[in-house]
Amino acid sequence: MKQKEFNIPFSGLKQGKHNFNYQIENTFFDSFGYDEFNATNINLDVVLHKTSTMMEVDMEASGTVNVDCDITSEPYDQAISGDLHLIVKFGEEYNDENDEILILPHNEHQLNIAQYVYEMLVLAVPQKRIHPGIEDGTLKSEVLDRLKELQPKEKRLDKKESDPRWDELKKLLTDK
Repeated sequence: MKQKEFNIPFSGLKQGKHNFNYQIENTFFDSFGYDEFNATNINLDVVLHKTSTMMEVDMEASGTVNVDCDITSEPYDQAISGDLHLIVKFGEEYNDENDEILILPHNEHQLNIAQYVYEMLVLAVPQKRIHPGIEDGTLKSEVLDRLKELQPKEKRLDKKESDPRWDELKKLLTDK
């Protein structure tokens, strides 16, 4: 689903730099069917540099996403930031096969950046999401309490006695 608010009508813009600012909420990700985030608060700054033959789009995003911890399933705010540089050229037909170069048809008059913003923000979230309270020990959770209950009580000492069959095999290693 293309989001209309992310359409940049470049045909009426003069040559030079143009700034656009977006506030991204959870409804943006819902429109892509992505439900990993509980809540989002992301500020996106877009700079479009238009020249006579091409355009450059620089996107910078920063903010927080509320996600569930992979270990405890406790929700927490994860700070994210991301940037993307995109070159837009004009050609015979639409082509987005290259990650850094987008080719638009000559008769196109607007650019939709929603897909690029979506991919940039989803990839900005760490692959393993760990609540900061786990690392510094301040998180109090039922899951952590239960894990502490179930951890082994006594430490096993390594047995000094070994199986005589292995001793014979170890001799082969040293007999070289």
